[in-house]
Amino acid sequence: MRPIELTDHAEPQLSDMPVSVMLERRPAQVREWVDHLWEVIGVVAGSTDGGGAEPVLQTEQGVERFLHGGLRLNLYPDECESYYHNLMSPRPSCYVVARLDDEDERRPDPFLVTMSFDAAHAYLEGDDEIFAVEIPPEIYCWTEAFVLSYYAPEKRRKRKLVKGSAGAREQ
Repeated sequence: MRPIELTDHAEPQLSDMPVSVMLERRPAQVREWVDHLWEVIGVVAGSTDGGGAEPVLQTEQGVERFLHGGLRLNLYPDECESYYHNLMSPRPSCYVVARLDDEDERRPDPFLVTMSFDAAHAYLEGDDEIFAVEIPPEIYCWTEAFVLSYYAPEKRRKRKLVKGSAGAREQ
């Protein structure tokens, strides 16, 4: 049996995929300040023709669901470690970054979908809202194949201690 070489792995996967975001609008329980609450409830692989929120998909007991299309989920080889840790976490998530529209009852306007916690976390510094939603199976498998194509974890090394110094220093 010959050893596996780096050239034996599968061809690199596509690095982007069209996605749509599912939004939900429900009546507020306490109506002092707002009449409705908005929430991002999921991501769907594939996209509608145009961007922005599509007409109501479903209405049930005052709850309306919309599909926001025209987005792309991009994967980058230099963020594979973040994707790997996301996929291996107890609750893997797809992160939707949205701006809140103050004129439309604070409706989320998604502009980014990412699998990287690090990229999503960077948007927390601004006024953007981050929604962590469950990963659809096709996006999970696609991301997993991408990570397997590009990610090689670094081997951990022990640090050497310098004797006679006040603190341990790396050499």
